[in-house]
Amino acid sequence: MSTPQYFKFSEDIVDILVAKTQSQNRHFFRLLVAYYLSKVSSMMRCNIETRDRGVIPVNTYVLNLMPSGAGKGFSTNIMEEDIIDGFRLRFLNHVLPGESNAELLQIASRRQQINPNLSSDEAMAEVQKEYDSLGTLAFSFDSGTAPAVKQMRLKLLMSNAGSMNLELDEVGSNLTSNVEMLNTFLELYDVGKVKQKLTKNTSENKRGEELMGKTPTNLMLFGTPSKLLDGSKTEEEFKQMLETGYARRTLFGYSNVLGEHKNQTAEELYDALTSTNIVKDTVRISQIIANLADRNKFNTVLTLSKADTIHLLNYKITCEKLAFTLKAHEDIKKAELSHRYYKALKLAGAYAFVEGSKDINRMHLDSAIQLVEDSGEHFNRIIMKEGSYARLARYVADVGKEVTQVDLLEELPFYRGSESQKKDMLSLAIAWGYKNNIIIRKSYVDEIEFLSGEALKETNLDKIQVAYSNEITENFEGATTKFSRLHELVNAPGYHYTAHNFINKYRSSEKAIPGFNLLILDIDGGCSLASAKELLSEYKVLFATTKRHTAEHNRFRIIFPMSHYLKLKPRDYSKFMENVFNWLPFEADTATKDIARKWMSNVGEYYYNDGDLIDATLFIPQTKKAIEQEQKILNAQDMSNMERWFIDRIEVGNRATMLIRYGFMLMDSGYPIDAITNKLVAFNEQTNDPISQEEIHTKIIRSIDKKLIQKENKE
Repeated sequence: MSTPQYFKFSEDIVDILVAKTQSQNRHFFRLLVAYYLSKVSSMMRCNIETRDRGVIPVNTYVLNLMPSGAGKGFSTNIMEEDIIDGFRLRFLNHVLPGESNAELLQIASRRQQINPNLSSDEAMAEVQKEYDSLGTLAFSFDSGTAPAVKQMRLKLLMSNAGSMNLELDEVGSNLTSNVEMLNTFLELYDVGKVKQKLTKNTSENKRGEELMGKTPTNLMLFGTPSKLLDGSKTEEEFKQMLETGYARRTLFGYSNVLGEHKNQTAEELYDALTSTNIVKDTVRISQIIANLADRNKFNTVLTLSKADTIHLLNYKITCEKLAFTLKAHEDIKKAELSHRYYKALKLAGAYAFVEGSKDINRMHLDSAIQLVEDSGEHFNRIIMKEGSYARLARYVADVGKEVTQVDLLEELPFYRGSESQKKDMLSLAIAWGYKNNIIIRKSYVDEIEFLSGEALKETNLDKIQVAYSNEITENFEGATTKFSRLHELVNAPGYHYTAHNFINKYRSSEKAIPGFNLLILDIDGGCSLASAKELLSEYKVLFATTKRHTAEHNRFRIIFPMSHYLKLKPRDYSKFMENVFNWLPFEADTATKDIARKWMSNVGEYYYNDGDLIDATLFIPQTKKAIEQEQKILNAQDMSNMERWFIDRIEVGNRATMLIRYGFMLMDSGYPIDAITNKLVAFNEQTNDPISQEEIHTKIIRSIDKKLIQKENKE
């Protein structure tokens, strides 16, 4: 549907709940209302006659997860006491007694036919005694056992009225103790039937007559996300329940933050809570629902026209096509998506019943589909919820200080288990952070492990940080600029510039403010400007010549905008730069590792190269990526930096190209053709899948030789 379309009667109730609770989470209230409208419909034994599935009951299962303080208890009380209490009283005092008496007479008559020795009064007395022994019909209940559910179901069968309505609060705390009962509810959802349990027949415990029939069930589970999705046994049990059938049967609501509240004065709040219109609407809606408890409306059978059935089937086909596109491991999502049409049909039945319609029309279907689609989005949030390891990573990044294992145990309820389990969780947290721009560092003092973290911010190329001054140490003015305009500073006469800002604008390591997104290198020999451009052609970078640059002795500056904005202390910054130096394919001035390093501008040549931002996370000390990078360099210690640079970039399909590029680098470094040939042959043998000697000599060396001749002719 192009625009959201919700059931108006439901929206009127949602408006009341929003006004009284002052919570703006309408999806939570829509699900709550959907449950109660289905509860009212199923208590009156409303059914749907379908053209493909026969007769099915109207009923709804709901899972609503909200943080504490979101208004779950308050809104539920409003529904119970102000909206449906009139219906409850009329149903229990008028509809139920009348329908149950009629059904008990039918049961007594059947038994008398089976046993002619029984008089009609004796048969009725026997049935009445059995019915009374089952206890009072519970309008709703918050816990129970599977045997109790089956006993209540027998009561409903003998009444031929009412439904079972389980309303389980704090589902995270109560889930595991109600698994058996919830498994029974799983079986009852579709048509209200469940297999009878076989028990031993004794004189004290006689197996009674099995009554055939359907008993609709409604289920409302609500609580806080943190309790249910706790990353341990409860969440595991919940995921198993989704897998075994609750995913395709349930409407979902999920939020881990409180909804926004209106910014209003106490007087405005008082007026909203005591609004005459809200009171009138509550009375009006309560009366409409109370009037549904009428025996003339009992056992309503709703129908669908052929056109509306086709409309629903089109929705079913659409959902199944989308489910087919999901991956094989997404079986829970497939089940939920492919069965949305069935949940929508049952909910549309509730909408039609409370509206007094005999048919389910397209408006009812579209309103139900809208809510089911919203539910699907919330279900996907639950399925894709970050694991405990992700929450651990975020905690370490957000806490703002170094933490120990003791801190983790005291602050994080989910950080539990054996030492190996906690170690595995921490490893997963580091690995998760690795791919989600969260850096977690480990350090040790007196054999105590300290963890620190940082959520990295991606660099905005329009907000490159610099500081500049026409003095050497003082008056360094902090500024941001577009990277594309950085040459205006680098090439301006008489200025000094830095990658960091400083307290009181005074340039020193002690006053450096952590935070930079430029990586600046000085090249004073060992690599020509042309070679540097070739080697770094994959990166976004600014090359700028320095004051001492000549055609014979190239001296230049390389300025990278980094992938992320980093905050490093002076000691960590020095180590960061050392990691960069080790990574480079050529030598750079190692004096640039000082956090307060300044560079002098120069009116010279400059060149921009477009490409990828350099991955700053490769060089952050004491991190997983940096350790992996160091190990990679260590494993290639028998190679030169340039050889390692090229071998890292060799892939299937580009081997010849990389060998030619490597040969050109050797040529620019002054190697004769014989030396280049020997180095290429040796380098080729170090690759995982070397090319043939013939190809090296007939293609690669020939290309390099041609370029060497061209170079000599120019000179």
